[in-house]
Amino acid sequence: MIKEFLMKQVIKRQLKGMPEAEIDRIIGLVEKNPDLFKKIGEEIKAKVKAGRSETAASMEVMRAHQAELQKILSNK
Repeated sequence: MIKEFLMKQVIKRQLKGMPEAEIDRIIGLVEKNPDLFKKIGEEIKAKVKAGRSETAASMEVMRAHQAELQKILSNK
């Protein structure tokens, strides 16, 4: 319960300036698929540790998981 609350707060902080409805949608996606987003986060962190910039690492990992993310987004 506390973990979920903290996750929501981190997401809201990262997405500051976005419409509240969009933030809620993203939080819902993360809550429904926590394992995928945890895996994505770990892969990004590993690439950053290996020397890639955070942006480059994020783009690379997102491309690698593009099919899974599209499936999630289309199933809303």
